[in-house]
Amino acid sequence: MAGMNSDKAPVIVILGPGSLATAQRIQQRYPQARVYGLSGRVEGVEHCYESFGDTLRGLYREGAPIIALCAAGIVIRTLAPLLDEKGAEPPVLAVAEDGSAVVPLLGGLSGVNVMAREIGEVLGVAAAITTSGELRFGTCLLNPPAGYALADLEQGKRFVSDLLAGESVRIEGAAPWLAQAQLPEDAAARRSIHVGCQARPASRDELLIHVRSVLVAVQAGQADLPARVHDALAAANIADASLACLLAGDEAMAEPAVHDAARSLGVPLRFAPAGGSLVEMAGQALEGAQLIEQGGVVIAVAPSPIDPLQVGRARGRLAVIGLGPGAAEFMVPAVKAELARADDVLGYETYVRMAGPFRADQVLHCTDNREEMQRARHAFELAAQGRSVVVVSSGDPGVFAMAAAVLEALHESSDAAWHRVDLQILPGVSASLATAAQAGAPLGHDFCVMSLSDNLKPWSIIEKRLDLAAQADLVLAFYNPISRARPWQLGQAVEIVRRHRDGQTPVVLGRDIGRPGQTLSVVTLAELLPEMVDMRTMVLVGSSTTTVFKHPDGMQWVYTPRWYPPHH
Repeated sequence: MAGMNSDKAPVIVILGPGSLATAQRIQQRYPQARVYGLSGRVEGVEHCYESFGDTLRGLYREGAPIIALCAAGIVIRTLAPLLDEKGAEPPVLAVAEDGSAVVPLLGGLSGVNVMAREIGEVLGVAAAITTSGELRFGTCLLNPPAGYALADLEQGKRFVSDLLAGESVRIEGAAPWLAQAQLPEDAAARRSIHVGCQARPASRDELLIHVRSVLVAVQAGQADLPARVHDALAAANIADASLACLLAGDEAMAEPAVHDAARSLGVPLRFAPAGGSLVEMAGQALEGAQLIEQGGVVIAVAPSPIDPLQVGRARGRLAVIGLGPGAAEFMVPAVKAELARADDVLGYETYVRMAGPFRADQVLHCTDNREEMQRARHAFELAAQGRSVVVVSSGDPGVFAMAAAVLEALHESSDAAWHRVDLQILPGVSASLATAAQAGAPLGHDFCVMSLSDNLKPWSIIEKRLDLAAQADLVLAFYNPISRARPWQLGQAVEIVRRHRDGQTPVVLGRDIGRPGQTLSVVTLAELLPEMVDMRTMVLVGSSTTTVFKHPDGMQWVYTPRWYPPHH
């Protein structure tokens, strides 16, 4: 994203409805930005939070650029305890609620001043830049733009101090962004800024900026790849910091050693069609580059910075996620992150809409709830193209949902490209767990989860399992308990349970738990009637030890003790 060295989308945090208009103006500049509003005070935002301090500190630790629409002092006091922690410092800005002031607070080396100017331009105000070097020279020499890397930060600070003290400078190499700066240039200057990809010894008189213009092509199965790449670059007199990405053939897409090497080297990993030599692969991926064969790898040096996204393709990713019961606060953070990175989102339309809002560039593939296998195959076809794909389920994807269908589709496939996809299954809060939590702890002891739908299994199997589970005195959780097409089955299921369970056994009925209009009621097994239940109701039938008691506010708590009576 322009203006930032962070690869994370900014987060705009607001405390009240008066800030929403300003937040929306800033979001026009950063379309991927997420807006967080204080729960109960701000409506119409993607994310709600309960605690400003916990939320801001959590975002800071994640490395997310933070744009807080509030007084600067609030942000400073909130983040002060974290400032001694090691790790990268993301950009943090305070913006007046009405957009009349933009103050960069933290992240001078991660683009905060660039962001401040961008936001100021959107809001029509001058950003409050206080960094000496930027005020004098119009650019932060210690924070080169994307595609360039500073060799030594501490040496860089001394170098900038020398310029501020009156030293002049000459520029060696191609540095387009410096042409717009107001540097004290002099062709005969003792101090120099050198921009290039060569390895050079450190010098007090030189600010060394490396161009990320180097690609290294590697083969699957090569031993100790990080060391091999380091040695090859050293032999070619190329700085490690100039490495922009690794390139491997498609056949290595699922090879852990190649991915481990890229992580160790701190660069993206891209893939090219298999076949041909490393030289051919590198030459086709980076036309016009100088090619160097060295130590079993091929180094490609481009004349300008390399954008890894334009080289080959990424390994496709397919994540099967669970949204939880519906409310955003019940969605696990890993699922939110997966949705944010997705190129394509597939699922039953109701669930896909629950997963939003989405960016304009994200493609939604909404299908009928009965098209699970077609959806799974389509997801693999998209991921095999190098796209980041999410398949959406409600609750947990492994509980009567899409995870099993996706794995079945993969198991049946002989397509090597499908098997090279990075497949992840991410959990969610299932409907039975969400309902149980609302009621208390009815699943506090052993329990059994069953679907009463006979669409994919015969009713005779359901009857047999019901009878055995009830006989075993397990708490029972019923998914898909009744529908217009199956109006009689819940009544029959209840009759089977009543053979083994006392009429006073507690039954929890949770409808749309975690969604608007949720309802929760507790009845006895004797009172339970099919008309109390619909397809969106979770039914929890207690065991012989499940207990109900009233809270002083009138609410009924239901729990199943963790102990079991002896000789029961």
